Amino acid sequence: MSAAAQDGAAVLPVNQRQVMGAVMASCLGWALDLFDLFVLLYVAPIVGRLFFPSEHAMLSLAAVYASFAVTLLMRPLGSALFGSYADRHGRKGAMIVAVVGVGLSTAAFGLLPTVAQAGVIAPILFLVLRLVQGVFVGGVVASTHTIGTESVAPKYRGAVSGLIGGGGAGLGALLASLTYLAMSALFPGDAFDVWGWRCMFFTGILSSVLGLFIFNSLEESPLWKKLAAEKAAKAAAQTKGAKVEVVRSPIRTLFSRDYRGVLFVNLLLTIGGGSGYYLTSGYLPTFLKVVSHAPNGAAAAILMICSVAVVIASVAAGHISTFIGRKGAFLWIGAIRLIALPGLFLLLPTAQSLTMIGVYAVLLSALGSAGYAPVLIFLNERFPTAIRATGTGLSWNIGFAIGGMMPTFVSLVAKDASQLPSTLAIFVGAISVIFLVGAFVVPETLGKLDNGAGRNPS
Repeated sequence: MSAAAQDGAAVLPVNQRQVMGAVMASCLGWALDLFDLFVLLYVAPIVGRLFFPSEHAMLSLAAVYASFAVTLLMRPLGSALFGSYADRHGRKGAMIVAVVGVGLSTAAFGLLPTVAQAGVIAPILFLVLRLVQGVFVGGVVASTHTIGTESVAPKYRGAVSGLIGGGGAGLGALLASLTYLAMSALFPGDAFDVWGWRCMFFTGILSSVLGLFIFNSLEESPLWKKLAAEKAAKAAAQTKGAKVEVVRSPIRTLFSRDYRGVLFVNLLLTIGGGSGYYLTSGYLPTFLKVVSHAPNGAAAAILMICSVAVVIASVAAGHISTFIGRKGAFLWIGAIRLIALPGLFLLLPTAQSLTMIGVYAVLLSALGSAGYAPVLIFLNERFPTAIRATGTGLSWNIGFAIGGMMPTFVSLVAKDASQLPSTLAIFVGAISVIFLVGAFVVPETLGKLDNGAGRNPS
């Protein structure tokens, strides 16, 4: 390598303010997007009646969750588009466009006509908007899930992985819970079915404004800057007559023989982790309403406590992976989830008080999120910087897209609300097995984020 290239490959200086900014931006970016997604989950029964009416309440609910799954299915496309841009041109620009896009598309749901107002065009418009939202959400994952862990010191990468992945989810759910509590107070009773659900969606515009404000001053990660410097040095050398290097696009590289197997194995963990999340934190708002019959205020309070528990459990699980390894953390958490999650779902409907309902709900949320807390840093460590946003984004979003379909299947399998606990217990048991299989077959990646960071595999 030439002297210029060596200089470009040198690790660029990092200040703590930049590091904290990148970590908080990653966490808040993911939180704001999950806030927008959770808004739908909190008003799922109402949206089901207004956009997917049916004589059977469970079918309407299944249709709402299917629309949620539609968004998840579009996320891999968003990761491919925004991830490729982030790998080539930087994480910051991809993050800004994606976060603002999610917020605006969420706010647009509040403007949609219902079936009673527009007939069959109403659910069609609803689904189209979900498709658009899914592309932007996929873009957020590709950018937020890389810049934070690339910026922080190695000893904190596990904790930051949990903070962004699980903590961001918990914070997003907490914001949605607060919004739901506020709108329930502003629009009590039947008024919520008329205007409250619309105002829930309108809050998406706030996430767009907040995201734009936070990310505008963000700097690129040191690892991406290092890669950009290497590319610049190589370009300068090529202009002087050096051999021209053929550089593949991140997408083509990811699906080459070198990385197809890596992507496939990653999916075992992301499917198991994503399914666990959507069947616990994702399904609890509905479970508390249709099975536990918790009042709106009590349900919102329980869900807020669950969100705090998710943040704590996720950061702890991520940080533990720094001491016992990513693989070790997956194995221990997977084994605990295999036993605890089905048991908790069977115990929850037997709870005789709101306090016990809250205890079981908190444990479900914490375990459901702890499973995928180290997944983010594991995925980052599986790919070099040149394809990291694309590889992490696609691995995460394909797995979570499949996981996001699980609530739909649960609603279809359960003939009525009384069958939900046993159905959920079976499903979380099955996905815990998938997660454990993934934990056994994946390699240990601890400490490999910087290895070959600037390499562009061919």
